[in-house]
Amino acid sequence: MSLREINSKMVEARVAPGQRLFSQRGAMLAYTGEVSFTPNMQSGQGGVMSMLGRRVAGEAAPLMTVEGSGTVLFGHGGHHVHVITLGGDTLYVEADRLLAFEGSLRQGTMFLGSQGGVMGLVRGQATGQGLFTTTLQGHGAVAVMAHGGIFELPITPQRPVHVDPQAYVAHHGEVRNKLSTALGWRDMVGRGSGEAFQLELSGHGTVYVQASEEKL
Repeated sequence: MSLREINSKMVEARVAPGQRLFSQRGAMLAYTGEVSFTPNMQSGQGGVMSMLGRRVAGEAAPLMTVEGSGTVLFGHGGHHVHVITLGGDTLYVEADRLLAFEGSLRQGTMFLGSQGGVMGLVRGQATGQGLFTTTLQGHGAVAVMAHGGIFELPITPQRPVHVDPQAYVAHHGEVRNKLSTALGWRDMVGRGSGEAFQLELSGHGTVYVQASEEKL
């Protein structure tokens, strides 16, 4: 793996000839060796059409391509970082959560309505996360950002997980997600618990939850 956590707010990436990484633009903190940083006008992989699709979907975070031979430290805004390793499955994550990811991963976008139906759409509107999310698929490592650190919760068919939409960071595996509601008369008159909307994830996989309800 070419990405590893140095501490709670920095990751180290080893860059080798013939390989490349993508990182959020301006996230380089320090480096050794012969390394170049090039603004990625396509905001990731997949060519011009994929770029246009991500921009239309609002999932086109400014990225740069990192190539050469050496070691690079990445961090951004003092946010907590967490490295996720994919073994052939798909990670679902908001574009602005991405700090860096290996070039071996295939980048795309997914319409939330295709995973959660109408409530997937409601989720996008209710949480301010939009109607699309970024996907990374294949074998490789991804560094994501969060407020206050990240906790991994396993999801099994016998144990679905409910997450506050604002605390949700990412998930992977064979997982379905939908927005569930617990609206009652107290919520209608402003005397509810403040937990009227929850994201329900079921199936096989892992969900990553941050220790805060604050968006990046």
